[in-house]
Amino acid sequence: MLAYRDLDWKLVGAALALSLIGVLLIMSAQYHAGSEYERTYFERQLLWLGFSLVLFTIVIHVPLRIFDISAYLLYGVAIILLVLVLVVGGSGPGPARWFSFGPINLAPSDIAKLALILALSRFLAYTRLSVVSKRRLGLTAMLALIPVMLILRQPDLGTSLVFPTVLLVLWFWSGLSPWYLLLILSPIASLIAASHWLSWAVYLTGLLIFLAFLRPGMLFGILVVVANLASGIITPVIWSRLADYQRLRILTFIDPGRDPRGAGYQIIQSKISIGSGGIFGKGFLNGSQTRLDFLPERHTDFIFSVLGEEFGLWGPLIVLSLFAFIFYRAIRIAVRCRSQFASLVVVGSAGLILFQFLVNVGMTLGFMPVTGLALPFISYGGTALMLVWGLVGLIVSADYRWQEY
Repeated sequence: MLAYRDLDWKLVGAALALSLIGVLLIMSAQYHAGSEYERTYFERQLLWLGFSLVLFTIVIHVPLRIFDISAYLLYGVAIILLVLVLVVGGSGPGPARWFSFGPINLAPSDIAKLALILALSRFLAYTRLSVVSKRRLGLTAMLALIPVMLILRQPDLGTSLVFPTVLLVLWFWSGLSPWYLLLILSPIASLIAASHWLSWAVYLTGLLIFLAFLRPGMLFGILVVVANLASGIITPVIWSRLADYQRLRILTFIDPGRDPRGAGYQIIQSKISIGSGGIFGKGFLNGSQTRLDFLPERHTDFIFSVLGEEFGLWGPLIVLSLFAFIFYRAIRIAVRCRSQFASLVVVGSAGLILFQFLVNVGMTLGFMPVTGLALPFISYGGTALMLVWGLVGLIVSADYRWQEY
């Protein structure tokens, strides 16, 4: 029987504090909205929080061995849901990203995030292939690539970035050298450097020097060089195949002022909101950018801007501290776990939460392109909230059962 007093209540308390902060910010963000439906978003978020706590309770009562055994089954179900949402999902002419059940929307991409963590953790925990085995890297990359391709069809570029990030985190935690990770990521740098022939030539020269110094093996080195050359050559092709809104987001990230009333409007208004909050903020329900409807998507993607405007510097610092505390506790738990599967699940879960936090905050501050990734625990959204509480449940469960193999 589960001994509740032995659970990591400090970690749970930090997650609950963030969730309640989210409810308050959603209430403030929509307090002056034009319709009653929008003004009651916070009530639905509170209801979702109740469902999330029920899910958390269920997860901590299920032995991790059950998640271990069923990891590939859950992954298969998630892939089927991602295929189905392309066929029957959506509610209107927009992108098919969720199943609609009346007022409830279910995003299978959130389910796929959890499923990928479990599937990768199981594979990496039990495979006998060496850390740098091409087969090991290829099979795990394929596990991540399948949901990425399906989510890109929705299209949802921001969410698709979560999956390779989880893969990289678990590769690192399972023993892959950071230098190898840099080489694996190098084609992305080549893609960016290829915007001008001179920068690409300098980059390739530096890459060859790095390979000569590291000596990762002839086959691996050749593959890295070929991948970087191919990545640079196809840069114009990739750019031409991006959707118009995706190209616009990248250009706006580089220069928000190029379209201040269009694509750059969100970032500009977000910076104004955060900057106008100063040190102590304008007070709860008193944000002028929010009240006057200047800040778009203020209850979802840009809710951090509401936090900065109404609570000043101290609000974001408190939220940052709570996220840092959750990550710190998770890493301690992962190090202590005797089960490699449990350790990988904890790190994958913490890595996903941290990545979405960094991207969302970076987006609102103008350091990253607008991707649409929600702020964990805080942004409005039912399945997103249930996902992070499911991840917290896995982390707490791993801590409670840390002695199990």
